[in-house]
Amino acid sequence: MSVTRLTHPRSQTGRGRPKRRDDTGKPNAQYNRRKHVSQPFDAVLVIAFGGPHAPPDIRPFLANVLRGRRVAAGRVEEVAHHYEVVGGRSPITELTMKQAEGLAKRLSAAGEGLPVFVGMRNWHPFLADTLAEMSRAGIRRAIGVIAAAHRSYSSCTQYRENVAEARAALLRDGLADVEVTYVADWYAHPLFIAANAERVNTAAANLDPALRDRAQLIFTAHSIPVSMAEKYPYREQYQESAVQVASALGRTSHTTVYQSRSGRPEDPWLGPDITEYLREAHANGLAAAIVSPLGFICDHVEVLYDLDIEAAAVAREIGLPMVRAQAVNDHPLFLDMLADVVLQTRRRYDKSRPLELVAAP
Repeated sequence: MSVTRLTHPRSQTGRGRPKRRDDTGKPNAQYNRRKHVSQPFDAVLVIAFGGPHAPPDIRPFLANVLRGRRVAAGRVEEVAHHYEVVGGRSPITELTMKQAEGLAKRLSAAGEGLPVFVGMRNWHPFLADTLAEMSRAGIRRAIGVIAAAHRSYSSCTQYRENVAEARAALLRDGLADVEVTYVADWYAHPLFIAANAERVNTAAANLDPALRDRAQLIFTAHSIPVSMAEKYPYREQYQESAVQVASALGRTSHTTVYQSRSGRPEDPWLGPDITEYLREAHANGLAAAIVSPLGFICDHVEVLYDLDIEAAAVAREIGLPMVRAQAVNDHPLFLDMLADVVLQTRRRYDKSRPLELVAAP
């Protein structure tokens, strides 16, 4: 799958494979002219997890996710079944493209016609392919947006490492580097909070009116190992997002739970798991549940299967009325937020070039 350009193509000037030195070994003037431009940034890169586009993609995609790690074949097939049950594909690529398109339109409306590219960690359009396309298009400095609200190794740092690896591959292939400067954390951005609050209100309207005031607002996020949570602000950022969304809704109470646990059973992960919580809370008198996948920004398979199938099955089994709010997906307020954090980063370096904080590959 070719990388999708999400705004009008840039000038043809600078396309191709510029090298740092010409055939005689002298510095390449064309390369240097491109490298030292006055603009602090000339593109945006949206970085996401990726997912299979069709049933034949499922197992190759999972092999990419595992990256050679030894996982029992039965567990791999179990996860593959999740994808098969929801249609044999993940909507994450389509939703991420919509987010990127909405971002590009808003940047253009703000007078910042930066092209927006999408690169995925585990499936097409692969991050390395996207960066190569950007390099050939003359892009040298990009604003990076990682598609995760709460910061941990697996949701943020790992993606930055993937970008560094893809940049190193550019140099090995004789392509010019593409520097990436990341936007600041946005877990408490007012527009992210407002978009989630609107999603909760929409879901709550589907409950019996007699139950709405008695329903518990339950936020959920992907679980991570406790050892990881001790090194990153993931849990604290997630809990702060939950507090702010509940406050925006005028609710005085809420619950934060987790889902989609993986890894070795003997390793402690963040909890409680949503299915365990639903059983326990219902036994203690919970009348109804409004579930908000606050830790996810797309309704991908871990939402569609783990919540809409597994958690919903538990709710039916125990007789608990439950509705699930959509993730922010392409909510207009969330797209406004993406544009705002990109423009904040653009303005931060309006008169200076961002400094690299890591050694060049």
